[in-house]
Amino acid sequence: MAQFQEVMRQQLETSMHAELEKLLDTATGVDKEVSRKDFDGFKKLFHRFLQVKGPSVDWPKIHRPPEDSIQPYDKIAARPLPDSLADSLNKLVVVKLNGGLGTSMGCKGPKSLISVRNENTFLDLTVQQIEVPVLNMLLECHKQVPPVLCPRYPRINKESLLPVATDIGMTGENADVWYPPGHGDIYASFYNSGLLDQLITEGKEYIFVSNIDNLGATVDLNILHHLVSQPNGKRCEFIMEVTDKTRADVKGGTLIQYDNKLRLLEIAQVPKAHVDEFKSVTKFKIFNTNNLWISLGAIKRLQEQNAMDMEIIVNPKTLDGGQNVIQLETAVGAAIKSFDNALGINVPRSRFLPVKTVSDLLLVMSNLYSLEAGSLTMSQKREFPTTPHVKLGSSFTKVQEYQTRFESIPDMLELDHLTVSGDVTFGKQVSLKGTVIIIANHGDRIDIPAGTILENKIVSGNLRILDH
Repeated sequence: MAQFQEVMRQQLETSMHAELEKLLDTATGVDKEVSRKDFDGFKKLFHRFLQVKGPSVDWPKIHRPPEDSIQPYDKIAARPLPDSLADSLNKLVVVKLNGGLGTSMGCKGPKSLISVRNENTFLDLTVQQIEVPVLNMLLECHKQVPPVLCPRYPRINKESLLPVATDIGMTGENADVWYPPGHGDIYASFYNSGLLDQLITEGKEYIFVSNIDNLGATVDLNILHHLVSQPNGKRCEFIMEVTDKTRADVKGGTLIQYDNKLRLLEIAQVPKAHVDEFKSVTKFKIFNTNNLWISLGAIKRLQEQNAMDMEIIVNPKTLDGGQNVIQLETAVGAAIKSFDNALGINVPRSRFLPVKTVSDLLLVMSNLYSLEAGSLTMSQKREFPTTPHVKLGSSFTKVQEYQTRFESIPDMLELDHLTVSGDVTFGKQVSLKGTVIIIANHGDRIDIPAGTILENKIVSGNLRILDH
């Protein structure tokens, strides 16, 4: 049986290589060379995918991390900072991740920023709407450095395990048959593009990596000082910021001890029989914010030794035509087990403030938050440190629709829960308190008049205010 499976794997790999060559034959010039390099990375990922024989973790071998491997932020922050951290900041590069094709930008002074971003994100618009903390790092940017080009990989037919694409193009029928391979590709992209060597030559030692939609992910001087103040040979090569899990975060990856190494455990790696246990907020109390501090020298060493070990994430998708496909990805945090002296730091929840939906956007645009010293902080006027639970319906999904439905952002300082469904608009200076549910049934419309105060109310039916 094992021999038969090995023969099947070899045949699949041979067929995949042949199909990739056919795709390359449809390209010319620079496109062909770029695609060939992309496909070389994809072949390695596909080879590893075929070798996987079951769950990547043996559940009985999972243990809670030792206490000294997850440091409380308060302990890190208690250390006095030196009078100047300019030299340390000069050794740091800030990287914002959002998949897809990347652009790079160097900044004058001690900060450098590289933005790896997707063209199809509403967050480009939100940057114009709110004072995103990372914008202060774009001030005085004055020079371009070579762009970081994340590769594009072919989506795979779930049945045949062969590429869906028929040519190298990205338009027409081929528009949705390519994908960026996940942010775990950052290591190879930095290395292969030459940017890694360039940054090391410029004296950079660490990158601070975070998701572009996490508005709480600013450069923390306490963590940076902790990194650079360690003696040589004992420096952390990888720090992962984690924070306490709530019931809204049950699917987030967590840190575990596995084979005497600190390791990231994602829900996709968990055997089905243990998924509920993984989601427990009592056994696995922390989750990965994807705020990471990583040594550039260590990345170079691991890339040269081909020792960057990351689990493969098999992500199923359905194309517009109904075809089932899979895409193979890796996660940047999964590489933690490959680095020496890796550490988790349990940071305050304020370091994890993602804006993935318009519901998240409403929260950060409200008076719940203010921008202080480059960071979004919860208003001291709010009695509770937790954020309200906000659910905006399908009429608010797109940012343009969302903008037309709010003449101004409501006062939400005393709000606990907000659900809005259907054709609903808000006038100026509306105040929401306690639990507010607004439901406009199909064919109905509800206009909340300017100056309205809704406290523990359910609004339904049809309410429309007309000009006269």
